[in-house]
Amino acid sequence: MQTKRLFGRLAAACLFLTVSFSAAQAQVRRPTTYSTQGRRPVYTAPQTAASNGVQLGIRAGVNVADWHGDAVQSVMSLADYTNGAVTRETRTGFHAGLYATLPLGERFAIEPGVLYSEKGTQLRGTASVPGFEVLSANVTATARTAYVDVPVLAKAYLTRGLYLYAGPQASFLVSSKVRVAAGALGFTAFRQDFDTKNQFRSVDFAAVGGLGYQFDSGFGLSAGYDYGLSSLDKNNSFQAQNRVIKASLNYSF
Repeated sequence: MQTKRLFGRLAAACLFLTVSFSAAQAQVRRPTTYSTQGRRPVYTAPQTAASNGVQLGIRAGVNVADWHGDAVQSVMSLADYTNGAVTRETRTGFHAGLYATLPLGERFAIEPGVLYSEKGTQLRGTASVPGFEVLSANVTATARTAYVDVPVLAKAYLTRGLYLYAGPQASFLVSSKVRVAAGALGFTAFRQDFDTKNQFRSVDFAAVGGLGYQFDSGFGLSAGYDYGLSSLDKNNSFQAQNRVIKASLNYSF
């Protein structure tokens, strides 16, 4: 009787071990699921961020630029017209260039870039112009500056596709001109361009920030603000800094 009980216990133990081993094998052999998302994954999912690698891209968009500070005084003095009441307006331009996205961990990336960017400001008002002292002439003075922007941005993804960005930017002056147009009684009687590049600093520094959305297709949208930190005049005769609102369309590949 004891021998039968012993064999019964041994059989039960073997059955238990067999079932446990089979369950373990089934767990190990469970098929692995791979992401079938687009060929250009976004840095949002923890499983894909580390494996994306470096992405290159192109970006282009619209600038709405202005100067903060002594903008009226600076532009009008550069153009040799200092009389009259003048109001400041924004100047519309564009930007275009390249960037590289370097992933850092699951939800962060560094994005350096190089862009051609138009900035400046525009003034409208009345002024005394040589040849029109008797008349109140309408004057438009437009400061047209162009830079090569080199931003280094830190990007943080909040949800899938949606991210914030911020970082420093160095801007290298390419050209700087002031165009003055004046007229009276509906006629344009004066128009002249002044080259002012030698009066501006060759390098401008700014803090930039904004937000964007990157689609799985590779296209993306972003909007941001450039807050100039440097005075534009290299002779320190006036204080004016660049301010730029940017709206961009980009494509990563």
